Amino acid sequence: MTTRAIIVATDGTASAEAAVRWAAREADRRDALLRIVYAYDWEWREARFDSGNQYVDIARQMAEAVTATGFDQARKVAPDVRIEMDTLMGHAAAQLLAAAERAELMVVGNRGRGGFASLLLGSVSQRVAVHAPCPVVVVRGRDDITSGPVAVGVDDSAAADHVVGTAFEAAAGRGAALAVVRAYLPVVPLWLTSSVPATDVAVPDQDASERDRLDQLVAPWQAKYPSVSVSTMLSHDSAAATLTGISHRAQLLVTGSHGRGVMAGAVLGSTTLQLLHHSDCPVYIARPPQRQTV
Repeated sequence: MTTRAIIVATDGTASAEAAVRWAAREADRRDALLRIVYAYDWEWREARFDSGNQYVDIARQMAEAVTATGFDQARKVAPDVRIEMDTLMGHAAAQLLAAAERAELMVVGNRGRGGFASLLLGSVSQRVAVHAPCPVVVVRGRDDITSGPVAVGVDDSAAADHVVGTAFEAAAGRGAALAVVRAYLPVVPLWLTSSVPATDVAVPDQDASERDRLDQLVAPWQAKYPSVSVSTMLSHDSAAATLTGISHRAQLLVTGSHGRGVMAGAVLGSTTLQLLHHSDCPVYIARPPQRQTV
């Protein structure tokens, strides 16, 4: 049986170093192996005219220096964690997605090298977050925080139970409180829609029904994790806006890999995509566990 690891992508940037530190603490918490990976492309213009291995060797040495820096960052926050380092030659997104096939969890930073300063999420991180077969954490915002609640967004998708379970486990492992958020747009009379925003309409009966559904979803997990302090919240605002607001005081946001009506495995839901660009804390994209490799 192959040992599954927490894999963290690094490229030597400040964002990547923050991801390494987060992943190291998580590996230590889970007593898991941490694998620090740097994927690089050595096909520089000069290499096409090199008859030997000079440029290949230089690229490899630079890549090994990047992973060594990641090793030092991991050791600073988790001295006892088991660490492996690996350098992969090829396009970063493709190599990381291949590595994710054997990962318990993939961790990436929110920015990479060579991107436009105005972009809020690097293209490699977004591709990994969208297409990885395993759970993914995008480390962004207040990246080194270890206090505050874990927050989770709940929708009507079939994956909601798994997402809530992931959030309970994350909160229990951190000794943190859990905030469970359900955002929905209430049904309001047509004569009100032109004069009063739906978010401002009082709908006590609908709220009561939604809260009852939320309590039923939470109850089995609360029984499994009785030590976790849980609060539930209903919002008439969008899920993305509500969770982004909560991210300013949370240490981790847990969300599903896709929303309602989205073809499985195709793309992330709009709420998750917005959180990847705007959250003020790391975002955990929950996906069902993979079958172990034998």
